[in-house]
Amino acid sequence: MESLLQWIARIAGLAGALVFVVAVAARAGGLYYLGGVQAGTLLNLSAATMALAGLCYLALLVEFRRR
Repeated sequence: MESLLQWIARIAGLAGALVFVVAVAARAGGLYYLGGVQAGTLLNLSAATMALAGLCYLALLVEFRRR
């Protein structure tokens, strides 16, 4: 379980960072839509995935570091 949470956190953090870079690059390039999705929505998605990564790491710290 510990390994699974760690990998979920890593993947979610990386995905959030990548979506953030794509959304900012699109918005800086003057695009409001990217693939039919608004750039602001992609920024919200990146924040949500990075929050998921943080919560997974928090769960790791709280539950599995007590041993």
